[in-house]
Amino acid sequence: MAERLLQASRQRRVKAMTAAAGSAGRTAVPLLLCALLVPGGAYVLDDSDGLGREFDGIGAVSGGGATSRLLVNYPEPYRSQILDYLFKPNFGASLHILKVEIGGDGQTTDGTEPSHMHYALDENYFRGYEWWLMKEAKKRNPNIILMGLPWSFPGWLGKGFNWPYVNLQLTAYYVMTWIVGAKHYHDLDIDYIGIWNERSFDINYIKVLRRMLNYQGLDRVKIIASDNLWEPISASMLLDSELLEVIDVIGAHYPGTHIVKDAKLTKKKLWSSEDFSTVNSDVGAGCLGRILNQNYINGYMTATIAWNLVASYYEQLPYGRCGLMTAQEPWSGHYVVESPIWVSAHTTQFTQPGWYYLKTVGHLEKGGSYVALTDGLGNLTIIVETMSHKHSKCIRPFLPYFNVSHQFATFVLKGSFSEIPELQVWYTKLGKPSTRFLFKQLDSLWLLDSSGTFTLELQEDELFTLTTLTTGGKGSYPLPPKSQPFPRIYKDDFDFDYPFFSEAPNFADQTGVFEYFTNIEDPGEHRFTLRQVLNQRPITWAADAYNTISIIGDYKWSNLTVTCDVYIETPEKGGVFIAGRVNKGGILIRGARGVFFWIFANGTYRVTGDLAGWIIYALGHVDVTAKTWYTLTLIIKGRFSSGMLNGRYVWTNIPVSFPKNGWAAIGTHSFEFAQFDNFHVEATS
Repeated sequence: MAERLLQASRQRRVKAMTAAAGSAGRTAVPLLLCALLVPGGAYVLDDSDGLGREFDGIGAVSGGGATSRLLVNYPEPYRSQILDYLFKPNFGASLHILKVEIGGDGQTTDGTEPSHMHYALDENYFRGYEWWLMKEAKKRNPNIILMGLPWSFPGWLGKGFNWPYVNLQLTAYYVMTWIVGAKHYHDLDIDYIGIWNERSFDINYIKVLRRMLNYQGLDRVKIIASDNLWEPISASMLLDSELLEVIDVIGAHYPGTHIVKDAKLTKKKLWSSEDFSTVNSDVGAGCLGRILNQNYINGYMTATIAWNLVASYYEQLPYGRCGLMTAQEPWSGHYVVESPIWVSAHTTQFTQPGWYYLKTVGHLEKGGSYVALTDGLGNLTIIVETMSHKHSKCIRPFLPYFNVSHQFATFVLKGSFSEIPELQVWYTKLGKPSTRFLFKQLDSLWLLDSSGTFTLELQEDELFTLTTLTTGGKGSYPLPPKSQPFPRIYKDDFDFDYPFFSEAPNFADQTGVFEYFTNIEDPGEHRFTLRQVLNQRPITWAADAYNTISIIGDYKWSNLTVTCDVYIETPEKGGVFIAGRVNKGGILIRGARGVFFWIFANGTYRVTGDLAGWIIYALGHVDVTAKTWYTLTLIIKGRFSSGMLNGRYVWTNIPVSFPKNGWAAIGTHSFEFAQFDNFHVEATS
């Protein structure tokens, strides 16, 4: 292998002798190939004294919640292109790990994801889109590591309590069925399973889960805990030998690149199992570039998992654009390959789970850091970052001040790396457009006459990857279609006999779950509908509303007409609504304002300025009962609104001064069954 590397190096060197080092796009990258200008100390990369910890990969989260909601509705070829940028090896982010939410029917940041078991005797392994996403990831990278983690849980597990540990066996069974279903219905092997995202863990539950997995022949599925902070899980493991035995990985969220003493004392693998959560601008990319190196240097973390995979939810929901890339316009096909994709590539394309960090990694004298990894077969990858404090702040935690300045960094390869003849060089510069480069391949660095020594000139906000691997690539496709607003006229009759996904396109459930439904009792116009299918509040992760609601459309809409056929299924107490100008969603959904037109099975109607029903504009009696289809129409124009039932005005010109704009929506008065059909919205501004 060494001889082949040497021969290839000589051939390239002959071709490039007349080119200045760094000429491939960065005129001021003097890669000095000898020690003529070695200033002060040098950074030694050596495996003579053994290796550091095993590298477990870089990944991202789909879920927590509904963050990939709009991706599934993208037309081809754009949907496949987005997936390639995320998962295809040596193309884009080339992720090693995909972590998904085990849908639990509750609001988990930007929406709800449906459970595979809404009720105790209900099992369906084709709801939602996480199954599809995992299969698409596996198509592109058969070696990708798959993880599952619950955020919320269906209400029946709590037996009347908002708590998943009421019956440990039952909750463990529920999670186990998700793993078995993934294999049986989708041929997906889940590698890691979590406990309860950023919430309390139960020591006995973790032990019960391990026993149940083993009993089902799922010994290979590893447990990660507790997806919150380093403590108290680390101390609990040190005090309980059985707990220490059954947990394979300690996963902490937003650790700020640091660990606690107890976590290290467990001698378990340590992961930043959720990190980043930052707008995918260059500052977000700087955050990611810094933590991908320093999570290991400062905290011995051997995997970092970014939240979230792709910003594929309405941008005005909480944490808009906090994905590695942006794909929030399925109606236009427009998407943006953001800079965090290419920052990820600096590590992911030149390492693999199973490689090892060198012991000789650390911080640079004038700010920044470097790591080096090897496959143990002669390959070496070095990643150097000089992210400045101002341009690498993550959304959390607080980042103490540090300084990064211009410097020369000399590296010396020793041990088995001393004979490496050539390193490929990949380069990123974040910041001003005039000097900005994303994942640019520079000229190779030849080490034949340098005794394994080379010097890099480093400025602020730069990333270098130097590697023996020649397989890296900056994938590209023709530009996607231009950005377009949500169509001003939008219709959906939900007429699908065998829909590929359980949810209707572009509807984003915020509390409750709205699914395609075949109404066998009505073979006529309303045979195929959209149905709200929860009749019990889930075990919540966030502040779910007491009403169910699904939003759709353009947040900028102000003047609009919403029409929908509605069917109340619950006699006397049931109720449904249509709405416009809905101004909040996600974890803020309980405080949503807008214009809400409600009808109830007891023969009343109500117009409110908020979802909770505290602001009442009008109320009265109408000829409405359960088990009958009605057509509701809501008209909002300027400062006034009107509503119709079956084409006849119920109320007119009610003043609505706030909010000025927002989404359209449908929903129910409580967790109850109800159906919707022939949804139609027309916006004029």
